[in-house]
Amino acid sequence: MKILKTCLAVFLMITMTATSQTEKDKKIINDAEAAKTELIKMNSDISPFFSTSSGYVIFPNVGKGGLIIGGASGNGVVYEDGMKIGMADLKKLSVGLQAGGQAVIEVIFFETDDALSDFKEGNYELSAEISAVVLDKGKSKNLDYSDGVLVVTMTKGGLMADISVVGQKFDFTAFK
Repeated sequence: MKILKTCLAVFLMITMTATSQTEKDKKIINDAEAAKTELIKMNSDISPFFSTSSGYVIFPNVGKGGLIIGGASGNGVVYEDGMKIGMADLKKLSVGLQAGGQAVIEVIFFETDDALSDFKEGNYELSAEISAVVLDKGKSKNLDYSDGVLVVTMTKGGLMADISVVGQKFDFTAFK
C-alpha cells in the first residue's frame, strides 16, 4: 500500500510539473487574455473570430523597430478550439523605408484545422503577400480570411513609419 501511495504521489508530481507553465509563460498568458479583451473592446467585429476559428495565436507584446532594416519579436499563446495548447514566438525581418519603434498586439486566426496544423508543425511563415488588418476604433471592413489566415494588429504605443517587405517566422511549443 505504501508503494502504491508513493507511486501515485510521484505520478501526480510529474503530471503537474509537465503540464505547468513557467512564470514567464503565465505572464504571457495573462497578457494575452488582457489583449483579447482589449481587441474586442476596440472593435467588436473581431469577437466572432475567437469562437469560430479552428485556432488562433495571440502575441500580446510584439516589439518592432527599424531604420531601413527592421525587426520584431514577441511571445504568444496558441489556442485550439478556445483552449490553450502551447506557446509561440515570432521573429520578423523587414527591409524597406522604415524608421522608428512600436509595440503592437498581433493575433493570427486560423480558419481551418489544416491551417492551424501547419502552424503547429513549426514550418509556418507569413510572407509579404499576407497583409494584416490594423484595428482602430469602430468597425473594420477588412476582417476576413486570406488563404485560411487572418492577421490582426493593434498599436499599443510608439511611432513607426513603415513601407517594407516583411517576413515572419514562428516557433510553436506545445504544453506537455
